[in-house]
Amino acid sequence: MSAPDPSTPRSSSSSIRDRLSKAIADAVAVVAGDQGLDLVVDPSTVHLERPARREHGDWSTNIAMVTAKRAATNPRALASAVVDVLEHPLPDHVVGIELAGPGFINFRLDAGWLHEALAAVLTLGEDGYARPDIGHGEKVQVEFISANPTGPIHVGNGWWGSYGDALARILARSGHKVSREYYVNDTGGQIRTLGTSLLARTRGEDIPEGGYQGQYVTDLAAIYDGPHDVTAAGRWAADRILERIRATLASVGIVFDEWYSQASIEESGAVDETIALLDAKGLVYEQDGATWFRSEQLGDVRDRVLRKADGDATYLAGDLAYHRDKFLIRGFDRVIDVFGADHHGQVASLKAGVEALGVDPDRLEVKLGQMVSLVDGDETVKMGKRAGTAIDLDTVVADIGPDATRILSLMSSLDQAATFDLATVREQSADNPVFYVQMASARIGGVGRKAAERGIVRAPLTDVDLGLLTHPRELEVLRCLEELPEVVADAAIDRAPTKVTTWVRKLASCFHGFYHDCPILADDVDPAVTQARLWLVEASRIGLAIGLGLLGVSAPEAM
Repeated sequence: MSAPDPSTPRSSSSSIRDRLSKAIADAVAVVAGDQGLDLVVDPSTVHLERPARREHGDWSTNIAMVTAKRAATNPRALASAVVDVLEHPLPDHVVGIELAGPGFINFRLDAGWLHEALAAVLTLGEDGYARPDIGHGEKVQVEFISANPTGPIHVGNGWWGSYGDALARILARSGHKVSREYYVNDTGGQIRTLGTSLLARTRGEDIPEGGYQGQYVTDLAAIYDGPHDVTAAGRWAADRILERIRATLASVGIVFDEWYSQASIEESGAVDETIALLDAKGLVYEQDGATWFRSEQLGDVRDRVLRKADGDATYLAGDLAYHRDKFLIRGFDRVIDVFGADHHGQVASLKAGVEALGVDPDRLEVKLGQMVSLVDGDETVKMGKRAGTAIDLDTVVADIGPDATRILSLMSSLDQAATFDLATVREQSADNPVFYVQMASARIGGVGRKAAERGIVRAPLTDVDLGLLTHPRELEVLRCLEELPEVVADAAIDRAPTKVTTWVRKLASCFHGFYHDCPILADDVDPAVTQARLWLVEASRIGLAIGLGLLGVSAPEAM
């Protein structure tokens, strides 16, 4: 059986995954050629994964199972033939290849591939490492929070702000052009209700039923000197509340590129224009004095009202005008809306409307955040706003800090209900995920300070033998660092910042193990080993800085 040409140059700058994929694709081509088959496999389509159990090797592929039918053979027979080719000669860093199950091929590698990965981390650094270009410049808008400015940001409507911001950071690092937007619902019934509540307090009266009861309304009433018009009073209050919302979000590192006014949409005539566009397509009709959208024929469960009998536009009408502006006027290639679970019923209507406007509905993604419960010991943190009993996000941030707030809110998937105990994040222990991760960063800083005190300078990377890093704890850190580009890509593709949170916690755990078992600056450590370990520490710093930066969390040098 013939083998691939061993003189074919291998790119030292490509990843081990790229080289393994090419070697596998070439081996399949050789097997196919020997059997007279015209079977070509694109290396980019070769699936490689890390086995869940280390004893199964470093990498595994199912190539035989996905190509066996085309090769007119069974998967295990094809896998065996592919292995025969791959073993003569073995690909770079491969020391053993094994068949497993119905046709998996497992690869065992020497530590050299991890040392190459370490060199890549150190060479590319914080700015260049883990930047998978999967976006290719796609223009993406992420709209999140968008809470009505009728009260301070509370835990219920601010919790998923970290998700939207972290997702925007991850997308930007993955080659997308990202804009963060907050849609300010500064018009309609809720603003008039806010104005009614404010004016009642200015007169020293009780808030009407259904009004806003919070202390913030009383505080605003004390300084209000405008007209006794509910809309004017509501907008005045909303502007002041919005200032507080901006400050609260900035305190946890969330800054928007655009604060888009709903009132500006309505006042510009964009709602009427949008309804007219739908009408021109035969998708609007009048019934019972109201204007209806034929959304059922576009996949919704029923038709929807765009303009009520009293002449007021509905939220849907405003949302469709808003999304028309996003796609057709501002030209976003993709829009990701982050809503609370209570908006579930609006998704089909919005997608139907976007499709009616001539936009591929797949370009609109709606992510729904499920209910999150915060407890403090035996006490549950309340989420409601109108009753005035909600816990402001400011209060939580002041209690546990902005970093803890962000990591806590990014520990669970957006689509899963979760409960978190604030008492845990006040503890300085391994049970506190924030403390555990940031302590790894502080230990890294401590190594640097201790080295400086002893006059130990890190030698140039080209003069250091990274091959001396062979301790299992060292290799675990390297394996974790090598995974980061894939983690960032997966987090971007799956819209799942929690994947980065999980990785950061894993790296912290690996680093703590290394720090405990592998002395770095001790007198009895070979100076050459010290140098290699100092570079491993620096790579860990780079990895933590990237990961924590994507989460919007600081990487302290001391604690």
